[in-house]
Amino acid sequence: MNPRPLQLTEPIRDVTLVRFGAGESLREQDLQAAFERGRIEGENSVGAQLIRQRSEVMELQTGVLAALRNAVPQVTRECERTLVALALEVAQKLVAGMPVSAEMVEAAVRESITQVEDGAEFSVQVHPDDLAALERINSPLLLPQGGRERIRFLGSPQVTRGGCLVQTRFGLIDGRRETRFQALESALSL
Repeated sequence: MNPRPLQLTEPIRDVTLVRFGAGESLREQDLQAAFERGRIEGENSVGAQLIRQRSEVMELQTGVLAALRNAVPQVTRECERTLVALALEVAQKLVAGMPVSAEMVEAAVRESITQVEDGAEFSVQVHPDDLAALERINSPLLLPQGGRERIRFLGSPQVTRGGCLVQTRFGLIDGRRETRFQALESALSL
């Protein structure tokens, strides 16, 4: 582009000369002002977005912490239930694997007859093999001394080894091993 001389019909008044080499042109000043406005608007927009994101993160964090607070007691209860069930199962397997002795049968009978009123007549049913074991060791439970003549011992195949059933005229006392395990399990249920 070739510069053409400018011809004016009248002389120019109140005009200031702007030097393009040393200063800025009007267009550059407008661009600089627009850039500055855009930068400020961008900073404000990013600042507002950061505040929204922080708020969202805080809400999320609060929700996670509340969920954890609720989960810990639930996990604790589930662990307690599982440990009790595991302990009962281990105990049951250990006891089931133990050989039944006359002393064990005596202990079960003594525990069951403590619930019978004094002076009441009753019968004690034990497994036939357990009755034979008590007779073999001449158990004091079988001897008719000290008011024991009101007790009758019977062999019954319906009673499992190591347990007993005590029948009174008022009802039945169940001293079988499986019934005692069920009572223990009910007592420990959480």
